[in-house]
Amino acid sequence: MANAYLVVRIKGQADCPYWATHTMNLLKLDKKYRATILPAKDNTLGMLRKVQHYVSWIELDSTLAQELVEKKARKSGYQKITDEDLKELGFANAAELGTALAEGKTSLSKLKPLKPWFALAPPVHGFKRSTKKLYGQKGILGSNKELDTIVRRMI
Repeated sequence: MANAYLVVRIKGQADCPYWATHTMNLLKLDKKYRATILPAKDNTLGMLRKVQHYVSWIELDSTLAQELVEKKARKSGYQKITDEDLKELGFANAAELGTALAEGKTSLSKLKPLKPWFALAPPVHGFKRSTKKLYGQKGILGSNKELDTIVRRMI
Protein backbone atom coordinates (compact mmCIF):
# COMPACT_ATOMS: atom_id res chain seq x y z
CA MET A 1 0.00 0.00 0.00
CA ALA A 2 1.10 3.55 -0.70
CA ASN A 3 2.35 5.92 1.98
CA ALA A 4 1.33 9.13 0.17
CA TYR A 5 -0.46 10.21 -2.99
CA LEU A 6 0.29 13.06 -5.35
CA VAL A 7 -3.07 14.44 -6.51
CA VAL A 8 -3.47 16.89 -9.40
CA ARG A 9 -6.72 18.61 -10.34
CA ILE A 10 -7.13 18.36 -14.11
CA LYS A 11 -10.55 19.87 -14.74
CA GLY A 12 -11.59 23.41 -13.85
CA GLN A 13 -14.46 24.86 -11.84
CA ALA A 14 -17.07 25.17 -14.60
CA ASP A 15 -19.97 22.70 -14.45
CA CYS A 16 -18.54 21.01 -11.38
CA PRO A 17 -21.27 19.80 -8.98
CA TYR A 18 -21.31 21.02 -5.39
CA TRP A 19 -20.34 17.68 -3.84
CA ALA A 20 -17.26 17.42 -6.07
CA THR A 21 -16.26 21.05 -5.44
CA HIS A 22 -16.65 20.53 -1.69
CA THR A 23 -14.55 17.35 -1.71
CA MET A 24 -11.80 19.00 -3.77
CA ASN A 25 -11.79 22.01 -1.43
CA LEU A 26 -11.25 19.60 1.47
CA LEU A 27 -8.34 18.13 -0.51
CA LYS A 28 -6.97 21.71 -1.02
CA LEU A 29 -7.50 21.49 -4.80
CA ASP A 30 -9.55 24.62 -5.44
CA LYS A 31 -8.23 25.50 -8.92
CA LYS A 32 -7.23 23.75 -12.12
CA TYR A 33 -3.64 22.39 -12.22
CA ARG A 34 -3.22 22.52 -8.45
CA ALA A 35 -1.37 19.60 -6.90
CA THR A 36 -1.13 18.40 -3.33
CA ILE A 37 0.46 15.55 -1.41
CA LEU A 38 -1.89 13.51 0.77
CA PRO A 39 -0.76 10.91 3.30
CA ALA A 40 -2.52 7.58 2.76
CA LYS A 41 -5.30 7.15 5.32
CA ASP A 42 -8.51 5.14 5.37
CA ASN A 43 -10.62 7.92 3.88
CA THR A 44 -8.09 9.34 1.39
CA LEU A 45 -8.64 6.78 -1.35
CA GLY A 46 -12.41 7.04 -0.93
CA MET A 47 -12.31 10.80 -1.43
CA LEU A 48 -10.09 10.39 -4.48
CA ARG A 49 -12.40 7.82 -6.03
CA LYS A 50 -15.36 10.12 -5.39
CA VAL A 51 -13.80 12.89 -7.52
CA GLN A 52 -11.92 10.67 -9.97
CA HIS A 53 -13.58 12.35 -12.97
CA TYR A 54 -11.91 15.67 -12.02
CA VAL A 55 -8.49 14.69 -10.60
CA SER A 56 -5.60 12.36 -11.30
CA TRP A 57 -3.35 10.71 -8.69
CA ILE A 58 -0.32 8.47 -8.29
CA GLU A 59 1.62 6.88 -5.45
CA LEU A 60 4.37 9.37 -4.66
CA ASP A 61 8.09 8.65 -4.74
CA SER A 62 10.62 10.78 -2.87
CA THR A 63 12.46 12.15 -5.94
CA LEU A 64 9.30 13.71 -7.38
CA ALA A 65 8.34 15.06 -3.94
CA GLN A 66 11.79 16.64 -3.57
CA GLU A 67 11.52 18.20 -7.04
CA LEU A 68 8.10 19.67 -6.22
CA VAL A 69 9.29 21.08 -2.89
CA GLU A 70 12.41 22.64 -4.42
CA LYS A 71 10.71 24.23 -7.42
CA LYS A 72 7.06 24.83 -6.53
CA ALA A 73 6.65 25.09 -2.73
CA ARG A 74 5.54 28.57 -1.67
CA LYS A 75 4.89 30.43 1.58
CA SER A 76 2.60 33.40 2.26
CA GLY A 77 2.98 36.19 -0.25
CA TYR A 78 3.67 33.49 -2.84
CA GLN A 79 7.39 33.63 -2.07
CA LYS A 80 9.74 30.72 -2.62
CA ILE A 81 10.83 28.83 0.47
CA THR A 82 14.41 29.17 1.68
CA ASP A 83 16.74 26.92 3.67
CA GLU A 84 15.94 28.96 6.80
CA ASP A 85 12.23 28.23 6.36
CA LEU A 86 12.99 24.51 6.12
CA LYS A 87 15.17 24.65 9.24
CA GLU A 88 12.31 26.32 11.16
CA LEU A 89 10.08 23.42 10.12
CA GLY A 90 12.68 20.94 11.40
CA PHE A 91 14.10 19.71 8.09
CA ALA A 92 17.72 20.06 6.98
CA ASN A 93 16.94 20.50 3.28
CA ALA A 94 14.30 20.00 0.58
CA ALA A 95 15.35 16.37 0.05
CA GLU A 96 14.59 15.53 3.68
CA LEU A 97 11.18 17.25 3.48
CA GLY A 98 10.40 15.45 0.20
CA THR A 99 11.26 12.09 1.76
CA ALA A 100 9.07 12.81 4.81
CA LEU A 101 6.15 13.79 2.55
CA ALA A 102 6.58 10.70 0.33
CA GLU A 103 6.67 8.38 3.34
CA GLY A 104 3.50 9.93 4.77
CA LYS A 105 5.19 11.12 7.98
CA THR A 106 3.92 14.67 7.50
CA SER A 107 1.47 16.54 5.32
CA LEU A 108 1.60 19.90 3.59
CA SER A 109 -1.36 21.24 5.57
CA LYS A 110 0.53 20.70 8.87
CA LEU A 111 3.59 22.69 7.74
CA LYS A 112 2.23 26.11 8.59
CA PRO A 113 4.18 28.74 6.67
CA LEU A 114 3.95 26.61 3.51
CA LYS A 115 0.94 26.66 1.22
CA PRO A 116 -0.88 23.28 1.25
CA TRP A 117 -0.69 22.99 -2.55
CA PHE A 118 1.61 23.43 -5.53
CA ALA A 119 0.53 25.63 -8.45
CA LEU A 120 1.50 23.87 -11.67
CA ALA A 121 1.43 25.05 -15.28
CA PRO A 122 -0.21 23.15 -18.14
CA PRO A 123 2.15 20.42 -19.35
CA VAL A 124 4.73 21.25 -22.00
CA HIS A 125 3.63 19.69 -25.32
CA GLY A 126 0.17 19.08 -23.83
CA PHE A 127 -1.51 15.95 -22.53
CA LYS A 128 -0.86 12.93 -24.72
CA ARG A 129 -4.19 11.34 -23.77
CA SER A 130 -7.76 12.55 -23.33
CA THR A 131 -8.51 14.77 -20.32
CA LYS A 132 -12.15 13.65 -20.37
CA LYS A 133 -11.64 9.91 -19.78
CA LEU A 134 -10.30 7.72 -17.01
CA TYR A 135 -6.84 6.19 -17.32
CA GLY A 136 -8.24 2.76 -18.19
CA GLN A 137 -10.25 4.29 -21.05
CA LYS A 138 -7.18 5.90 -22.69
CA GLY A 139 -7.45 9.10 -20.64
CA ILE A 140 -5.50 10.63 -17.75
CA LEU A 141 -8.10 10.94 -14.98
CA GLY A 142 -8.28 8.72 -11.91
CA SER A 143 -5.38 6.55 -10.79
CA ASN A 144 -2.74 7.27 -13.42
CA LYS A 145 0.56 5.37 -13.64
CA GLU A 146 2.09 7.96 -16.01
CA LEU A 147 1.29 11.03 -13.91
CA ASP A 148 4.89 11.45 -12.70
CA THR A 149 6.10 12.23 -16.24
CA ILE A 150 3.17 14.60 -16.79
CA VAL A 151 3.88 16.44 -13.52
CA ARG A 152 7.56 16.81 -14.42
CA ARG A 153 6.43 18.52 -17.62
CA MET A 154 4.09 20.75 -15.56
CA ILE A 155 6.78 22.00 -13.14
